Amino acid sequence: MYAESDIDLAVEGGAISAEAAAALRAHVAASRHAPAVDEEQFRLLTGFNDIFVSIAGMLLLAALAGIGAAIAHVLAPALVAGAAWGLAEYFTRRRRMALPSILLLLAFVGGVAATFGIAVADTAVGDWIQSFHGQNSQAAIASLIAAAIGLLTALAAYAHWRRFHVPITVAAGAVSVVAVALSLIAGLVPAARDAIIPLILAAGLVMFASAMRWDLSDRERRTQRSDVAFWLHLAAAPMIAHALFHLLGVFDGDMSAAKAVVVLALYVAFAVVALAVDRRALLVSSLAYVLYALYALFTQAGAVELSAAFTGLVIGSALLLLSAFWQSVRQRIVLALGGGLAERLPPVHLRLA
Repeated sequence: MYAESDIDLAVEGGAISAEAAAALRAHVAASRHAPAVDEEQFRLLTGFNDIFVSIAGMLLLAALAGIGAAIAHVLAPALVAGAAWGLAEYFTRRRRMALPSILLLLAFVGGVAATFGIAVADTAVGDWIQSFHGQNSQAAIASLIAAAIGLLTALAAYAHWRRFHVPITVAAGAVSVVAVALSLIAGLVPAARDAIIPLILAAGLVMFASAMRWDLSDRERRTQRSDVAFWLHLAAAPMIAHALFHLLGVFDGDMSAAKAVVVLALYVAFAVVALAVDRRALLVSSLAYVLYALYALFTQAGAVELSAAFTGLVIGSALLLLSAFWQSVRQRIVLALGGGLAERLPPVHLRLA
């Protein structure tokens, strides 16, 4: 399987001409009855060897973690992080294998965060924090330490990005930055702890805006910038969806008919946004909430035994229909937004060759 970025590299390397690349893209789009920009492509597998290498790599990292833990707790994640970087030098930088690169990045970032976290936990920092009088003071110091760990993790992710350019790295670094910001706010401003959900919503919207910035710089989705945007959308979507539905009190145990209707209306709004920006992450992240809301509606209507079946039937059919008619529905929504905004979004292909 070849990604759009691989075709561009082949053009740059002189393996094929730009005209041949354009003809190949047009042929694939016509055979699939969908343009590449609407397929939301990202490379997860380059072949079964990706799975083979991933299994072997995870076994190796797990073994190193076990050996390190037998020597010292902090050594386990440190060995994982170091080995993940070393393996990436070959499997990511030279072989450009997709799935192993993602797993090695996650192992590296997680290993770095765990190394600093365990290093702090194994020292007398906990006793030092307890020496401060007052819960607010202790929380402030703890938040500063957590923020420092998050910042170091974000810097490690940035270094990994500069070296290997794995698309998911930007999202991992962004999540680390969000964790740092929330830790500082919650620790230094005690009153803000009650507003943590709105803060998560705000962070999700900022990350969504960042994803759109990457997206709009590659409207045709032919470069790695589109892959970076995909992972940012995937990270931002659950933050937005969970925060909004939490504020609505979806899982408070009181799903009234009015609240269920609001949830369904919000999901429709998510669908409109997803169609406009040509990204499906919001629909996937909020799926559990709309399933629960529709299930509650069917239960309240008296279809207790078949409520789950009816819910799956309605939502599954609706999503399949949306997928089948994605291009035509998206065309209407984008054109309704007006020329100025429509020209900045991923292009609408009215007809395929």
